[in-house]
Amino acid sequence: MKPDYIPYVEELIELAIREDIGDGDHTSLASIPRDARGKMKLLVKQEGIIAGVEVAEMVFRRLDPEISFEKLIDDGTRVKPGDVAFYVSGRTITLLQAERIVLNIMQRMSGVATQTSYYVERLDGLETQVIDTRKTTPGMRVLEKTAVKLGGGGNHRMGLFDMILLKDNHIDFAGGIVPAVEGVKRYLAEKGKSLAIEVEVRSLEDIDRVLAVGGVDRIMLDNFDIETTKKAVEKIAGRAQVESSGGITFDTLRDYAECGVDFISVGALTHQIKSLDMSLKAVEE
Repeated sequence: MKPDYIPYVEELIELAIREDIGDGDHTSLASIPRDARGKMKLLVKQEGIIAGVEVAEMVFRRLDPEISFEKLIDDGTRVKPGDVAFYVSGRTITLLQAERIVLNIMQRMSGVATQTSYYVERLDGLETQVIDTRKTTPGMRVLEKTAVKLGGGGNHRMGLFDMILLKDNHIDFAGGIVPAVEGVKRYLAEKGKSLAIEVEVRSLEDIDRVLAVGGVDRIMLDNFDIETTKKAVEKIAGRAQVESSGGITFDTLRDYAECGVDFISVGALTHQIKSLDMSLKAVEE
């Protein structure tokens, strides 16, 4: 995880603690002695790619800086039922307070990483990279995009701030591709910013317009069929990166990649996933 993103994760952890613990974990406080100590293990119950171990440690240490955390499996590792990712020891009440927060984060991140790994394996031997989109859970984008990378995929832009992407609505509101791209060039020059420029196109004629105006780093082919994608790749031919997007399924993924596109963006990596089954279990000492 990039250091720049750690503050986002820390804010997410704070929110998760507030919404779950509120004014106190009254069940644990009422039934467990304040000075009781315990140990738990993260037990994997389903095959997949594990993600979120690093964040789990952050959650435990936020609740108790003196916690003992023993990591056995690194993020991004393929796991199977029965594997133990880590042991954690400390105040029993702390362990119980962290349990659901840790599981919610790790199960979802591991689900994203596992889903991504299937798409990456589908393109084995090809140079095309599967990348994510902004179709993420609000507030969890950093974690979900981190999980995509752990699953072997790539990240598109993090948000609206780190890349220019002129989509259909931008182009329509701006009056067309040429005025939209020219407006972006002026804006970046005025602001002294150096951001990659990507333009979404809806036809081969749109590609001609993008290439004519120039200065574009990547062209996104929106809902192109296979034959039109092949023609588009030939037309662009080294003048910009090519990304396919829209209407691409797991079954058609490799067909599009074989057209020679550089990237295929897949929203399903983050918004159509199944959480990986795992649990935190008490360990007798």
